[in-house]
Amino acid sequence: MKKNKFVVALSLVLISNVLLLNAQKNIDYLNEVSDSFDERMDWFVNAKYGMFIHFGLYSQLGGEWKGKTITHYAEWIQANADIAAQEYTMLTHTFNPKNFDADFIAKTAKEAGMKYIVITTKHHEGFCLWDSKYTNYDVASTPFKRDILQELSLACRKYGLKFGTYYSIIDWHHPSQERNSDGNDSWGWWGEIRMKTGKKSEYVTYMKNQIKELVEKYDSDILWFDGDWVHWWDQKTGEDLYQFIRSLKPEIIINNRVSKRAQFKKDFGTPEQEHPDSSLKYYWEACYTMNHSWGFKTSDTDWKTPQVVYDKLYDINAKGGNLLLNVGPDGNGNIPEESVEILLEVGKMLKNNNK
Repeated sequence: MKKNKFVVALSLVLISNVLLLNAQKNIDYLNEVSDSFDERMDWFVNAKYGMFIHFGLYSQLGGEWKGKTITHYAEWIQANADIAAQEYTMLTHTFNPKNFDADFIAKTAKEAGMKYIVITTKHHEGFCLWDSKYTNYDVASTPFKRDILQELSLACRKYGLKFGTYYSIIDWHHPSQERNSDGNDSWGWWGEIRMKTGKKSEYVTYMKNQIKELVEKYDSDILWFDGDWVHWWDQKTGEDLYQFIRSLKPEIIINNRVSKRAQFKKDFGTPEQEHPDSSLKYYWEACYTMNHSWGFKTSDTDWKTPQVVYDKLYDINAKGGNLLLNVGPDGNGNIPEESVEILLEVGKMLKNNNK
């Protein structure tokens, strides 16, 4: 009799979970009522300051390829040096950031006055910083093998920080896409990467599977997208992805680049390397580098002073926005000393001014 009661109770729980999942799938999250939206965004609005981390295969190159310094952003080196995908993939054999210290990173962010961290789990290069079931082009296929995301997620929880995962819409490695031979420069070839005919649906499924891993394995509080500019990524596809993610975790926060950023503003806008002169009618977060590159670049030593960072943070917050300030660990996993010094000094300034 007791066994039957247990079976009935278990069945009721399973039925309840199925009904809940179905209900979540049928909710129109795009037309969320304002009170619910504001409540979901409350922690983000009060956070005001976060850390962006750009880290990937490109980090070990430091902006150099075959003895030459490559211009522009270091994390775009595959595009800027026009490196074939097959050749670039060989970097997985040497990726071994043994000094990556998630506890140090989270502790530094905390001491700097930051309230959340967002890391590039998959940048445009397509390399994944976690062991994904859907590709071998990931950290598990390198000499390093450690689960960077798990380490950082746990460190964030330890220090009371929210954990965010960046995910690129474009993918220079995935077989659904190919270098755009009609382009005239690195942006045309790689920035406007071509989707192969009939492959978009396959790739969107790949994206959803990986995003589900990020939500379920690492309990992401934020999903931060990029690469929405390509012509094959339309607003309808972006809105469908938004709905899918919210069905996985209704309370998650998603940036506007999940769709077309010029038109789509949910959940927050993302001005880059600039911020508005006045308040906006929607939630927003300005992302800035501390030097000129997002990814680690050996030759880029033009660092912002702590005062410049503090002033940007103050101005952005006064206009209702957040500052997402970037660090770019090197190939060994070390955050540049200059970045750490700037972060900690700004943290002291915030404490001294009771911010």
